[in-house]
Amino acid sequence: MTINYSNGKKYTPLTTTPKKLTSLKKMSHSKRGMSLEDDLNDSNRYYLAHNIAVVHKKPTPIKIVKVKYPSRSQALITEAYFSQASTTDYNGVFKGKYIDFEAKETTSSTAFPLKNIHEHQLKHMLQVHEQSGIAFVIIRFTNLSSTYLLDIKQLHYYWQRMLNDGRKSIALKEIEATGHPIILGYHPRVDYIQVIKNVYHL
Repeated sequence: MTINYSNGKKYTPLTTTPKKLTSLKKMSHSKRGMSLEDDLNDSNRYYLAHNIAVVHKKPTPIKIVKVKYPSRSQALITEAYFSQASTTDYNGVFKGKYIDFEAKETTSSTAFPLKNIHEHQLKHMLQVHEQSGIAFVIIRFTNLSSTYLLDIKQLHYYWQRMLNDGRKSIALKEIEATGHPIILGYHPRVDYIQVIKNVYHL
């Protein structure tokens, strides 16, 4: 299937060789190689099954251009494109509060690059916050096996600092000071709901 962006350019998936795991001792055998997205999806299934929260990954908006029908009962999409820029990765509800967040990973061991966040994503999360929703970004430092929740207000501060000719990243020590660590476990794998309870007093 051919997928095009709205500017007509073809989407070409990246092909990379698997990276060597550097901290296997920090992860159980069954969890090796799992990405932050995998961990969050697994955690969200746990929350849903135990009636804790309803959070889902947002689908990427795609417009279908061409469809072939090999048979009467089958439809094969042969061409499509991303119809619009997606906002954030996840949204849902917890204890009557709307939550909306982006999930990002970095291989840096010292800072999180702000280029990993798009301006329209920041704007969307600010709009959620203005409507009394809970918005944040979950950041994982993969080489350190550490994960943090950073509220949109803090992210906005660092973004504004960048726009005022400041640094283009958030230092790890800043995230440790203004963010909130998420302890990795088994079920749920990434218990960010517990952090939300503590940070937002729910």
